Amino acid sequence: MARNARYRIPFRRRREGKTNYHLRRRLVRSGRTRAVVRVTNSHCLVQFVKARITGDITLSASHSRELKDFNWNNATSNLPSAYLVGLMAGLKGKEAGISTAILDIGINPPIYGSRVFAALKGIVDAGIEVPHSDKIFPTKSRLNGSHIANFAKMLKETDQESFNRQFSKCIKQKIDPTLITQAFDKTKKEIHAKFN
Repeated sequence: MARNARYRIPFRRRREGKTNYHLRRRLVRSGRTRAVVRVTNSHCLVQFVKARITGDITLSASHSRELKDFNWNNATSNLPSAYLVGLMAGLKGKEAGISTAILDIGINPPIYGSRVFAALKGIVDAGIEVPHSDKIFPTKSRLNGSHIANFAKMLKETDQESFNRQFSKCIKQKIDPTLITQAFDKTKKEIHAKFN
């Protein structure tokens, strides 16, 4: 592991791939509220966090599990659900008095059109000012799940076995993956209705 006598072992959270301390230091020193977006293989989490000497304070948070309260029965790990979580977090943040924030994606790679930036689009659409470029957002057809619906239709028509394997969870829960855009629009309206 050590290459020479001056080798320094990185901090534990850096070794575990959890914290980029150089980026965190700059974000904390800015003194602004951070919009923390974290994505996993099955969920998305958005928090508004303020740094303090004693530790970070979470002002508002939303998790993709909360989408079930708005009749979202589709997957919680795709672009539409990330957008909806960002929208919900932004509306909750506005209720908590947050008007501006800076994006904190941690060690997630900044890939254009990814779930991280879908969540950011939801935050921005909720009315919270976050410095960004519009080029990073996914297209509207990807945000509302059209790409998933089109893929499901194509697979259902051409290869039923692959469709059954790919969308097995949807089939088990009796959800039609080709109707994800209607579910997205309905859930978005319900979120707006609750927080406005």
